[in-house]
Amino acid sequence: MADDAFTGVQGELGITAACRLTGRSRATHYRRLRPPPERKPRKQQVQPSSLTPEERAVVLELMNSGEYAELPPAQIRARELDAGRYHCSVGPG
Repeated sequence: MADDAFTGVQGELGITAACRLTGRSRATHYRRLRPPPERKPRKQQVQPSSLTPEERAVVLELMNSGEYAELPPAQIRARELDAGRYHCSVGPG
């Protein structure tokens, strides 16, 4: 119904005045006239430095082992570095 009122007033007063009278933003008015085109889903990109599925499985197995199961990732990484083993960096979080 508001669209009908707007259309009736717009023809006589113009868009700016019709927007003021009906309480509609001009940006909304123009957005409705030209909706954005439908976006295609983007292909998921893989980080070049990300772990392969095999490397990830090894790290998860290590983290879930009895020795490390109760420790946070940073402590596990530190202990593994002390032992001379590097698997991966600790992610954000």
